Amino acid sequence: MAPALNTIQQDLHFQSTLLVVLSLSVFLLGTAVIPLFTAPLSEVLGRSIVLQSTNVFYIIFNTLYGAAKTQNQLIVFRFLAGLGGAGPFAIGSGINADLFRPHERGQAIAVYTLAPLVGVVVGPIAGGFLVQYTSWRWCFYVVSIAGGAVQVFGFPFFRETYAPVLLQRRCKRSRKSTQNPDLYTQNDRVSLSQLLRTSLIRPFMLLGTQPIVQVWSLYCAYLYGILYLLIATFPNVWTDTYGETVSIGSLNYISLFVGMGIASQLGTRLADRYYKKLCEENGGQGRPEFRLPVLIIGAFMVPVGLFWNIGAAIYGAGTVLELLCVIGYMIDTYQKYAASAIAAIIVLRSILAFASPLAAPSLYGNLGFGWGNTLLAFIAIFVGIPAPILLGYYGPTLRKRSPYARDD
Repeated sequence: MAPALNTIQQDLHFQSTLLVVLSLSVFLLGTAVIPLFTAPLSEVLGRSIVLQSTNVFYIIFNTLYGAAKTQNQLIVFRFLAGLGGAGPFAIGSGINADLFRPHERGQAIAVYTLAPLVGVVVGPIAGGFLVQYTSWRWCFYVVSIAGGAVQVFGFPFFRETYAPVLLQRRCKRSRKSTQNPDLYTQNDRVSLSQLLRTSLIRPFMLLGTQPIVQVWSLYCAYLYGILYLLIATFPNVWTDTYGETVSIGSLNYISLFVGMGIASQLGTRLADRYYKKLCEENGGQGRPEFRLPVLIIGAFMVPVGLFWNIGAAIYGAGTVLELLCVIGYMIDTYQKYAASAIAAIIVLRSILAFASPLAAPSLYGNLGFGWGNTLLAFIAIFVGIPAPILLGYYGPTLRKRSPYARDD
């Protein structure tokens, strides 16, 4: 949507630049809300039904967004599309925990993390050409068509992965086939209302009581805040400062894609290699802290990319490395409740990502692009580098005290 903002502003007669940027970022406000409910629901009802329901919800309101005739419709439909679009964010981490053992998760996390980030990069490129040669509305129609095509295959082929739900289904079939009403699972001893109440409270409990979740929430919030700030301002840099057309200017997003793609492939292999090596040195026992060495590398790459005038690819690579390791750390730490843990992180992440583009005009208007990014780089140094070092020391103690973390 970013390359379409100027066209949307003219077409729907936005009087305020802040409002048109709000129509971009309000999507992220929606993503901050819904994972707190969809993630725990997936730990009660199962991953499949929750994931596919939110996907359908997203496709409907994304299409309506493209058909919006007024400013209010635009903002409301964008927010509702964000509610549906956030469905996979936390549930994907839960599915990863369901399917893969710790030493197998690197490549799976890379695909899961890279896919939405690639969308963030490829989307504006496609949007730039669609805006210039068709209409801004097709930026959303094309996405809805693609999402609908994927969902058509999802209905028959996407299978449930959450073990407690699968166990309940097996138990139900066994009760029917054996005529033995005494067969039960652990969840059968708890009423559905109580189970839902406990599950819906869990993300809030994790965010409120778990220092590990709090630290990574703040750091991921900052990473995503910078990312969406850069995405929102990229078109202005290349069209206003360098005089490129909207379509050609959007091609500069490829630099982020290159960095993210390389990091997802090389970074995951490096992370898995470190993880296996440290496991061997620890008598074959894995720990979430074994994800931290590669995370520290990414923590240095993010500010380097922001300092450097041609550092977008380095910044993108560093961001992917950070997110890969954070998600791996969280899944390893809160295996059974991985979806709820990631949902807790998404709250702050999405709120800051929502607010950052709104701050872009003031930040870059007062400091310029060079000094604005320099300020962000210094904050990245003070926020990002100490976090993995401190968790390397205190992480095991914090996990032992946590009623949600796995046992070593």
